[in-house]
Order: sequence, then C-alpha cells, then structure tokens
Amino acid sequence: PDKTAKRRAKHLNVHEAGKSDCGVKSNLKSIPGVMTIRGCAYAGSKGVVWGPIKDMIHISHGPVGCGQYSWGSRRNYYVGTTGIDTFGTMQFTSDFQEKDIVFGGDKKLAKVIDEIQELFPLNRGITIQSECPIGLIGDDIEAVSRVKSKEYDGKTIVPVRCEGFRGVSQSLGHHIANDAVRDWIFDKINPETERRFEPTPYDVAIIGDYNIGGDAWSSRILLEEMGLRVIAQWSGDGSLAELEATPKAKLNILHCYRSMNYISRHMEEKFGIP
Repeated sequence: PDKTAKRRAKHLNVHEAGKSDCGVKSNLKSIPGVMTIRGCAYAGSKGVVWGPIKDMIHISHGPVGCGQYSWGSRRNYYVGTTGIDTFGTMQFTSDFQEKDIVFGGDKKLAKVIDEIQELFPLNRGITIQSECPIGLIGDDIEAVSRVKSKEYDGKTIVPVRCEGFRGVSQSLGHHIANDAVRDWIFDKINPETERRFEPTPYDVAIIGDYNIGGDAWSSRILLEEMGLRVIAQWSGDGSLAELEATPKAKLNILHCYRSMNYISRHMEEKFGIP
C-alpha cells in the first residue's frame, strides 16, 4: 500500500562509493501494537534476562501475542521437572482484552498471581513482564507486587517495566531487567538467606550466559575443573537462590557484555566484586 511504502521507503537503500552512510533510517522506537521483526525492550527483559531463570514464573502482562511470540523460541536448556520446580517452557499471560485497556488490569494481574500460587505452589518467585499497553494505560504493577508479596509471606515478586516501546532494540530491556534485579532482589535479600550461605575463596559467578544449547554447562565444567566454585549462573539454568547468592562471589565472569554489564558494574561498585 502507498502509505506503508512511503513509511518504509528509507528502510532499504544503495550505498554509494565515497558516502559515509547509505541513508537507511533504522534505530527507531517500535510502534506499540505493530509486529516488528526485531527485538524490543520486553524481548530483552523477558526473552533474554529473566525468562531463563527456571524456578520463577514470568508473567507476560498484556495481550497474548507478545507472550506467544517470546515463548519457547530460544534453546535455554535447564534441569528440572516442568510445572513442579521449573517453568521455562510454560507460558503465563494475563491475556489483556479491550475491557482491560479501558478499565485497567491491576485486578486481573492480582487474580493471575493468586491462580499461579494455587496451581504451582512450588514456584520460588514471580516476575511481571509488562507489555506496551501496561505503560500506555499506567497499570500500577509495583503496588500489586508489594501487596501480593506481603499476602504470600514475603514471596519475591518482581515488577519489570519493560514495555516494548521503551527502546529501539532488546538492549534497553536488558538494562531495565538488570535494574529490577538490583532493586527487587539484591536490595531485599533476607539476612537469614545470607547466613545460610557458606563462602569459599574460589566462588565465581557466570554472568550473561543463557545456556543456549547447553553452552553454560560447558563453561561451568571447565571452571570447576580449574578448582573454582560456580555459585551462580545468569541466567541460563539459573535459579532465584543463585541470584541471591551472587553478591557473595569473589569474581563475576561476564560472558555477554551487552546484556549484563549494568548489574556487573553495580556489583563492582556496591559489593567490590571485580
């Protein structure tokens, strides 16, 4: 169609010798509700950073499409029994409808969390991965998280403001997800959990490896054969307990710089972990 052709005219161009750029206009924010071939902030948070954490349930809060699009597409291998202690290949969504856009989805989100607790009581925590409509209508996912966390005896419930239109690619979603770990995991670690952890001088964490096809397992084997103790894997085949243990590491080994440099810098500054 003419309208679409006009909008996409600058998506493809010929590079001419001597010119520094070919005039292609990319690096633009995604339009809410429009399917895009590239990643968005939600994809960076849910699909990359949080999704592989296996013993937490990750709610795609919004219409079903984003959850479906991001579900089961990456080979983030993990060990566990699906539906019991691991949930990586399951999809959880609040399945927003038109009436939710009009009246808000806070009550629906609270109901989803209640249903999750009833159906999967062994989950270790929940994250709320917000899709575009949540930011557009202003749902208070933080308030729901606090109320439900209190209701379920201090359960870890993490609201993640990763609406797709916030960034031009997955990258901002990584940053937002890292900040959520900082604010809702590290800043709320139970002192009792810390006391149970027995450190050694050789504790390291593998950061930014998503165990695609099992590659983090290979890294872990090599490091442990060297005499190091891997206390956490982020986030392929990872767990909430490993996230909580990471500030005790003596060294963070950073694999994917693009996705995890933010939280690694934070740990270096706050906990002195190189």
